[in-house]
Amino acid sequence: MASRKMLIDGEDNQTTVNIDTHFDFDLFVIGAGSGGVRAARFSANFGAKVGICELPFHPISSEVIGGVGGTCVIRGCVPKKILVYGATFGGELEDAKNYGWELNEKIDFNWKKLLQKKTDEILRLNNIYKRLLSNSGVKLYEGEGKVVGPNEVQVTQIDGTKLSYTAKHILIATGSRAERPNIPGQELAITSDEALSLEELPKRVVILGGGYIAVEFASIWRGMGANVDLFFRKELPLRGFDDEMRAVVARNLEGRGIHVHPRATLTELVKTDGGIKVVTDHGEEIETDVVLFATGRTPNTKRLNLEAVGVELDSLRAVKVDEYSRTSVPTIWAIGDVTNRMNLTPVALMEGTCFAKSVFGGQDCKPDYNHIPCAVFSIPPLSVVGLSEEQAIEQANGDILVFTSSFNPMKNTISQRQEKTIMKLVVDAETDKVLGASMCGPDAPEIMQGIAIALKCGATKAQFDSTVGIHPSAAEEFVTMREATRRVPGARKPKTNL
Repeated sequence: MASRKMLIDGEDNQTTVNIDTHFDFDLFVIGAGSGGVRAARFSANFGAKVGICELPFHPISSEVIGGVGGTCVIRGCVPKKILVYGATFGGELEDAKNYGWELNEKIDFNWKKLLQKKTDEILRLNNIYKRLLSNSGVKLYEGEGKVVGPNEVQVTQIDGTKLSYTAKHILIATGSRAERPNIPGQELAITSDEALSLEELPKRVVILGGGYIAVEFASIWRGMGANVDLFFRKELPLRGFDDEMRAVVARNLEGRGIHVHPRATLTELVKTDGGIKVVTDHGEEIETDVVLFATGRTPNTKRLNLEAVGVELDSLRAVKVDEYSRTSVPTIWAIGDVTNRMNLTPVALMEGTCFAKSVFGGQDCKPDYNHIPCAVFSIPPLSVVGLSEEQAIEQANGDILVFTSSFNPMKNTISQRQEKTIMKLVVDAETDKVLGASMCGPDAPEIMQGIAIALKCGATKAQFDSTVGIHPSAAEEFVTMREATRRVPGARKPKTNL
C-alpha cells in the first residue's frame, strides 16, 4: 500500500489516504484535451500512476471526434485563429495602399495552401501533446473510453478490441461537440468541425447563429472574399456580452460587408443544382454554397455510460460537479466543457490544475471563476474581462460609473478605414473599484490580458488614472479616460449584516 495526501470532501484539513496498489492506476483520464492532459501531467508529477485515453486524430475525416490536444488544438481555437490570421491579410493589403505600397498585380488567395499549413500545425501540436504526456510518465491509450464502474474504465480501440483498466480515481474530460438544429434539410449543413477543413473555399456562405463561433467564421470567410449572410434570433449577436459592445461588433460586421439578419432564423434547406437553397422564417430564399450551423455545443457525455454508474447529469446532459470538480460518485471527477461551467480552454486548464493539486498534491485548491478574460476573434476582435454594464447594474448595491472611449485608431487615419476602436470601463461609484473592462478593436485580446491582471488585483479607477500610458498606442486610452460617460443606478440590493 502507498499513501498520499489528498483533500476529502472539500474539507480544509488534509487527510492521509491509502492508494491501493491493486488498482492499475491511481488516476485514469477519459479525454486528452487541454484539461485532461493538464490534469494527467500534473497528477503524474505529484507521483500518481496515470493512464489517459483519447480517440486517434484523423487529419482528413471530421467523423472521428478525437486527437490528443482536444477541440482547442484539433478543431477549435488554434486552427480557427490560423484562419483568422489568413483572413486578416485581405483588409491589411487594402490598407497598405495608403501607406505607400504599390500593389499593381492581382493578388490571389490560395485556400489549399493555408489549409495544408493549418493541418501541419495541428499535427505538430498533436505530437507535442503526446510527448508532454510521455515525458510525464502518463500512459496513453488510443481508443474510446467509457466508465463501467466507480473504479473501472473500458477502452475500445479502433479495431474493436476492448480493454479494461481499474483506477482509484476516474476523471471525465471529454469536452463538448457542435450541435445541429432540427430543421428540414439539416444534413446539408456543416458545423465548425467541417468548416475548418473544406476542400474548396466557398464563394457564398450562410451562417446560422449569433455566438462567437458564428461571428468568427463570418469574419474569416468575408475576409477571404466570400459573400456572407449571418442569421441570428436576437436583436444583436453575442448574447451574454456587454450590449454596447455587441452593437459595435454588429456595426463592424456590416462595415466589413457581411449581410447581417437579426431576429431571423432558417426553416429549411433544399439541395439545388447551383448549391443549397436556404429558406428563412421571413419567407426569404437565398442560394448558397455552404450553410454553417453555429448554434451551440453540447457536452460529450452520450457514450460514457455515466448514468449507469450513478453519475448525475443536468438537463443539458452536462456532468454535475461540486466546487472541487467531484461528481455524485466520490471516485469520479469531471472538468472542462463536459461540466458546462465556463467553457474556455484556459478554464479547463485551471480546473485540471486544481484537481491534481487537491487529489494528489495535498493542497486545497478550488477553481476561481472571477475575472476570467475572454475574446471573440472577429475582425476586428472583441475582448472583455469582469462584469458587463448590465451585470454590474444587476449585482451592484450602489451606482455604477461607465467610462467609454471611441476613436479612430492611428493606423486607420492613414489607411482611411472607417472603423472605430471602442473601449469601456465599468466602475463601482462608491468603492472606485473597476468591475469590468471591454474593448473592440485591433489587438484587443493582447491588451485585455494585462487589464485582467489589474482587475484580479482589485484595481481602482484612480489607480488606472495614475498609470502612465504608452504613447502612441491604443492601450493608453484605458488609463486616460478621466470623465465618466454616464452614471447608472445599480440594483441597490438590501445589505445584510454578516
